[in-house]
Amino acid sequence: MREHSAVGTEILTKMRAVCLSLPEAVEEPAWVGTRWRIRTRTFAHVLTINDGWPPSYARRVGSPGPLTLMTFESSGDELHALRSLGSPFFSPPWRPTVVGMIIDAAADWAEIAELVTESYCVLAPAKLIKLITRRPSDR
Repeated sequence: MREHSAVGTEILTKMRAVCLSLPEAVEEPAWVGTRWRIRTRTFAHVLTINDGWPPSYARRVGSPGPLTLMTFESSGDELHALRSLGSPFFSPPWRPTVVGMIIDAAADWAEIAELVTESYCVLAPAKLIKLITRRPSDR
């Protein structure tokens, strides 16, 4: 079995803090990297590309790595805008509501927290969304 690169501890710790602060969020290993789910739906996934693996991600971002990526759900105008922006964002081909983002040293963790929270809200039941405090501009 191929040994895969693990996501760096600092990024994983920051992602964990954001994701697990959301009601009923669960962390679990994904086929590569780590994902966070609300019930059966993945709202955030973080992984590392290294030596061109995993190839579907490496092809999409045009780099063999090493790079750390996050994927998340989006909707409406924000979905279209994010998928059109270019780096650090990209459009994964497997589902039209998923957006990818390269996470590097310059990543804005306040922005990542907003994107992850919005992703959660796209997928979570209304009763759980009501438990989250969001800025008026985020709704």
